[in-house]
Amino acid sequence: MSNKSLEDLIQAAGNPVDMLRNSQTGPNVYPGVPPEFTNWRDEQQAWQKTCVLFNLSFHMADLEVEGPDALKLLSHLGINTFRNVSPERAKQFVPCSHDGHVIGDVILFNLAPNRFNLVGRVPALNWIQYHAATAGYDVKLALDERSAARKDPFNRKSYRFQIQGPNAMKVMEKVLGTRPPEVKFFHVRSLTIAGKKVDALRHGMAGQPGFELYGPCAEGEAVRQAIVTAGEEFGLRQVGGRAYSSNTLESGWIPSPLPAVYSGDRMKPYRQWLTADGYEARASIGGSFASKRIEDYYLTPWDMGYGSFVDFEHDFIGREALQKVAKGPHRKKVTLALEEADVLRAIGSQLEKGERAKFIEFPSAVYSMHPYDKVVADGKTVGISTWVGYSSNERRMLTIAVLDADYAELGTEVTFVWGEEGGGTSKPTVERHKQMEIRAIVSPVPYAETARKSYTDGGWRKQA
Repeated sequence: MSNKSLEDLIQAAGNPVDMLRNSQTGPNVYPGVPPEFTNWRDEQQAWQKTCVLFNLSFHMADLEVEGPDALKLLSHLGINTFRNVSPERAKQFVPCSHDGHVIGDVILFNLAPNRFNLVGRVPALNWIQYHAATAGYDVKLALDERSAARKDPFNRKSYRFQIQGPNAMKVMEKVLGTRPPEVKFFHVRSLTIAGKKVDALRHGMAGQPGFELYGPCAEGEAVRQAIVTAGEEFGLRQVGGRAYSSNTLESGWIPSPLPAVYSGDRMKPYRQWLTADGYEARASIGGSFASKRIEDYYLTPWDMGYGSFVDFEHDFIGREALQKVAKGPHRKKVTLALEEADVLRAIGSQLEKGERAKFIEFPSAVYSMHPYDKVVADGKTVGISTWVGYSSNERRMLTIAVLDADYAELGTEVTFVWGEEGGGTSKPTVERHKQMEIRAIVSPVPYAETARKSYTDGGWRKQA
């Protein structure tokens, strides 16, 4: 392991934007599952028409936090209220930098009093580990790294599956041998599947009912096989790595905000603590949005649709900065539905001599860890796109975007710029190409009608 830090890398590069835009790292991978179990089109359609089983056991990190100061530590870092935290409940946990920009978001499980497990991308978990190590909190931490960051990729502590779709509860009833219990959204119950104790989080990702199931890794295969067998008569499909990340296009979640750690004097000690071979150092930015100011890539809670999460009734890092901007104006998260003719023109350039557009991969067109494409209107940049791909359910190319409020009204026509400036950066996922302008219509988020109508948790989806 190198003794250098993230701060050392930034100083050597001269600018964090240059470092990240030319990083040699491609998009996040989804190990442990095949790219496709059948084909990604049918796998996409199954989460709206029948049901699917996602295997999330390998691409996310888990951090267990336990001890007398566990709640105190997490409350000091999260923008969320902790007044409603109790065992057998879960919630999204969103920490911010001192300047009020999002570092990441993960799911927090309250396992017992002063014992929590946090699951998701590692930047938010690193922020927790740093404060636990440097601020004198009486806690014990146990990090179970994602497969891509460990020497024994599949020796995980826990398995984690999601079953969702219109037939999900029918599958659960068959595999349980009884009607599934009534569980409130983001509450946890213990079930028995294939003779194994399974913890079940009431969850859903595209507006369809479902559960997230987890337990000891050694028991995962028995549980998975029981669900697959029970699901045969109900059209259950297992979802591979290709289709998995495109789910967000219909649900409207921004999966990969750039962690707001690369600038600011108050964040410097943290950058010096982060290693030169960690997530933040190896991250990559891709897309047509190009600014020399790294701060222009940061997102606020309101950008991500998390404004309602911010609880000023408790002290947390970033509170003062967020209070200054709380009344707005705020940008708004939307879906952009890309114009078919323009998409086909970009795709058609691959079959013509001369300059071509950046290749559009299906179903996810993301080619870096943190995609940032610019959205323009009236001759100026009016927002950014954070994720782009194809939905077989909607028969559209969609992006999840954050726009200035004046341009976020439904039905507004804007232009999505596809491809990088100057022929492209030096990332190995970027071939030489020309930028293409693609017309787009501002549309609801979540885009899937079922998601907009069925989410009842009172969170960002319901408000949207």
